[in-house]
Parts: sequence; C-alpha cells; structure tokens
Amino acid sequence: MSTTTPAMAYRRFGRTGLDMPVFSCGGMRYQQSWDETGQGIESAGQANLEATIGRALELGVNHIETARGYGTSERQLGRILPTLPRGKMIIQTKIGPEADAQTFTDNFHDSLERLKLDRVDLLAIHGINNGETLDQSIKPGGCFEAAQKIRAAGLADFVGFSTHGPVDVIVKAIEFGRPETGAGFDYVNLHWYYIFQRNWPAVEAATRRDMGVFIISPSDKGGMLYKPSPKLVGLTRPLHPITFNDLYCLYQPEVHTLSVGAAKPSDFDEHVAALSYLDRAGETLAPIVALLEKTWNDAVPAALRDPHHAGLPENDHTPGSINLPIILWLLLLAKVFDMTEYAKMRYNLLGNGGHWFPGLKADQLDHDGVEAALRAAIADHPLGADAIIALLREAHDLLHAEEQKRLSESE
Repeated sequence: MSTTTPAMAYRRFGRTGLDMPVFSCGGMRYQQSWDETGQGIESAGQANLEATIGRALELGVNHIETARGYGTSERQLGRILPTLPRGKMIIQTKIGPEADAQTFTDNFHDSLERLKLDRVDLLAIHGINNGETLDQSIKPGGCFEAAQKIRAAGLADFVGFSTHGPVDVIVKAIEFGRPETGAGFDYVNLHWYYIFQRNWPAVEAATRRDMGVFIISPSDKGGMLYKPSPKLVGLTRPLHPITFNDLYCLYQPEVHTLSVGAAKPSDFDEHVAALSYLDRAGETLAPIVALLEKTWNDAVPAALRDPHHAGLPENDHTPGSINLPIILWLLLLAKVFDMTEYAKMRYNLLGNGGHWFPGLKADQLDHDGVEAALRAAIADHPLGADAIIALLREAHDLLHAEEQKRLSESE
C-alpha cells in the first residue's frame, strides 16, 4: 500500500444534502465496555477511543455514528465531542423504537446528555427489523412522529432508520410518508455487501426516494474480513478482502457511505486503501468478481446459488422456525470460500439474536414432527427435499459450536 494516504472522497447523502465521507466512523467497537451506566471507564479505554476519533478526523472521516445501545460509546464520546470543531463533524446516534413514543423521546434526550451536545445531525430509529418495530415506528403517534418533533425543536437535523430486517419490511419503511412534504425517512442504514446482496431492492427504493444510503458493518457482518481465510485472500488479490469489499460497495453510486467499525486507530488502514482505486473501480473489480463468481458457481448447484432468492421459506413460515436461507448461505460460504469461522459465528447466534437475527438452527430437525413437516413444505423445491435436509444436517455438523450472544441489545 502506498505510504501516501489518499484524499477522502465525499458523496451527497441523499436529500439531506450532507457532504458525507465514503467511510463513517462506527461507534460499536471502540468503546470500553457494554456497560451502559458508564461505570469504570478507564483512562486507557478513553485514550483509545480518542485516538480512534482523532485518526478518523485526520483521514477526513468526519461522520461519527453511535447508538444508545452501544455500551459506554455515547458517554465516552461525550468526553471528547465538545472539544472538537462541531461545525466540521456529522454526528449520528440511534434510538431503538418503543411501544410508547414518550419513552423513545426520553431516551433521545438522555443520549443527547450522554453525548454532551445540544443537537445531532442525524437521528435514526434503531432496529426496524420486523412488523412490530415497523408499527411502533410509523403508527400515528409513534416514534417517527416523536422524532419529527425532536427535529422541529432543532435537536436533530434529519431522521432515518437502521435495519437488520427482511427486504419487505425495509421497503415498507422506506416508502412510508411523503418525502416532498418532509413526512418520510431521510436516510437508511442497512446491510449490503459482496456476500450479502439480498437488500439491493431496498437500496434501489431508497434511491428513488433520494434517501441517504449507509451500509452497516461491511467488514464484520460482511464476512469477518479483518480475519480473512487464505482462500479468500487469494481470490481477491491484489486487494485485501476489506479493500475489495469496500470498493465493490462504493462502485455503486447509490451507496454513499460505509461504516468502519474501528476498535483502534489502525483499523482504518485497509479501508482507506480503497480510495486509490475509486477512479478505476470497474477495471479493478472485474477480474476479481469474475473469479469469485466462477469459484462459487463451479461449487454450488444452480438452484442454490442465491439461497436468499431460491424459493426457500423464511423462518417465520418454516416448521421449527429453521432459518433455511441463512443456514444454507453460511454453509456455502464455509465450503466455497473457507469462511468457516464467520459462518460459525453467525450460525451459533441463531436462537439468540431476537429480531436482529431471527430463526433457529438446523438441530430443530430432530424435534418431533419437524423434519416431516419441513419435507412437505419444500417438496416442490428444484433441489429436492432430501438434498436440502442433507445440507441442513451437514451445516449443523460443521458449524455448531458454543452459542453466540449479540454484542449488545442493539447489534
């Protein structure tokens, strides 16, 4: 990598008009702990956070984002943000939806106090992941209306939402309201990256509404790319897998910024390397993508090359709530790209992820009647019920390990 750091690139963040850096400084991993009370913040932990923020600003990454659920993150940021040039920064926090909108409002004011700021640029409803959280957000008198009142009071400039939900829920949230009158979300934080392209219709819907598009966790949920398998490293040469994935996302003009979940200052290095390739992204990506696709297609049956669009029922319509598309996707990532550690991490979160990562593992097949009911549900699938059942059992044998917990109550 060149010893000269490329200049940061910026993109218009949809109708907000904000000049957004293509990398954002995500606030989940540089905080000291997951204790929201903020007790016991040590000088070394605070120094690491401040050094990480300092490195971000040095690189031109002036978008600092966090969330109420990120442990000590807001409180630690509150020790440094008031000392920085506020007019040169874009600050975002995220507040989870509540059945009672007043609780949402109270939580926002508490977060503002933690941050030691008089306003934020971006306020997101954090975790519109299913029908219930969507309803809590957009119902009359719900959290969206509460957020708009916060905005009207001058405490937040723009209102968006974050999501780990299915495409139909995301699109419903995107299409809510009338943006020409201000009654709609201004931006969306969602997952989309090379190994997970299921949400592209939501990106397109957001683009039609001129919304800002923020990509969540492209390096962690996008494949634990900070610990890539040797096979993946070989397939993405000459780029590091992180740099490849960033460039792949940023090649799409619909994408405005990628979250860098930096735990320490050096975590930005592989990301900013992508900036050197932006003006020749297409020619750089083409041979890498071709090799990745050939490797995948040579190993995966045609009926499963996109498990998320393979006619498989979602977990809420599957006997035993088995998350078929996710389990088969994880198995294939492990078998084709040797991404076993990542696949194990995600697989063993099933059953513990709530609406952030729903569904259960394949061991549900051994519960009374589940396998027979599942066979009936997928009897017409082109691959055949026997083959799918065999793959589910293979996935459990390969991936089952110690159960995982979400990093926080707001993953």
